[in-house]
Amino acid sequence: MILVLKENYDKEQLENLKNWLQSQNIDIHMSEGSHTTIMGLVGDTSSLDIDMLSTLDIVERAQRIQEPYKNANRKFHPDDTVVTVGDVKIGGGNFAVIAGPCSVESEEQLCLIAESVKKSGASMLRGGAFKPRTSPYAFQGLRSKGIELLLAAKKRTGLPIVTEIMDISHIPLFEDVDVIQVGARNMQNFELLKELGHLNKPILLKRGLSATLSELLMSAEYIMAGGNGNVILCERGIRTFETATRNTLDLSAIPMLRSMTHLPIVVDPSHATGISKLVKPMAVAAAAAGADGLMIEVHNDPKKALCDGAQSLTCEQFDDMKKAVDAVLPYACR
Repeated sequence: MILVLKENYDKEQLENLKNWLQSQNIDIHMSEGSHTTIMGLVGDTSSLDIDMLSTLDIVERAQRIQEPYKNANRKFHPDDTVVTVGDVKIGGGNFAVIAGPCSVESEEQLCLIAESVKKSGASMLRGGAFKPRTSPYAFQGLRSKGIELLLAAKKRTGLPIVTEIMDISHIPLFEDVDVIQVGARNMQNFELLKELGHLNKPILLKRGLSATLSELLMSAEYIMAGGNGNVILCERGIRTFETATRNTLDLSAIPMLRSMTHLPIVVDPSHATGISKLVKPMAVAAAAAGADGLMIEVHNDPKKALCDGAQSLTCEQFDDMKKAVDAVLPYACR
């Protein structure tokens, strides 16, 4: 349930209302927008008399919310959330590009790519230290050493770093990581999501291989329910019957999510298509559709990449893509 408060509401009456609601075991989440203040009521609200609440002097409107996700719901939080990572902002009209190799392979490789993508306008550096692979025989990443190399690249370039977590036991290793990525395979690893909810750190949550948008938002809710509201959603393609591309990029998810949630939305056209020549047109399309950012795989020599070389752009191709995206941003749908 939400209560939309009247302008210039009485603060003492608000405190009295809060105290009464808390006595009914209702959690309260306040959201103050530029023109509207909303009280989000979380818990068993079935016993609350909505007609009585509507008649209170400080209440403009009372409304029951049917969706099971409350914290992530735009009805609770009408203004866009802006997630801040160092000097980088994502959401609320701020566009960010995250770029880097699928896998961290060496310090030389990572720093070369980091310096190049920064020069082209990337906002953050991505790189896989722990790699979830379909085959147990494929390269699994450099693990903790990979995080050390990401931190070295950050020190050298100043770019905030983004890397994927695989397990609750790895959380201590991510203390200095700027954004923790939850991959598609872990989108419904609820125990991991609950632990990440206790951190004061941005979480980039990827949509599962066959997850609905509501399921994605429910996973975000697990993180937010723990107190961490710094969640970035990532559309990375879903599994369909189509085999021409690695996945099917669901660009309609951008405007749909925009209506459903206040959280920022980034798009990963690299994993969505699996084909490097498709990354630029899909990145431009995602920007035009209103995404808040992109996640792009870049490698200095894709043919020799230890992971996902077929979908990685060269540094030169990334520069070309970034210019095309910048050209369309003023005309993006929002």
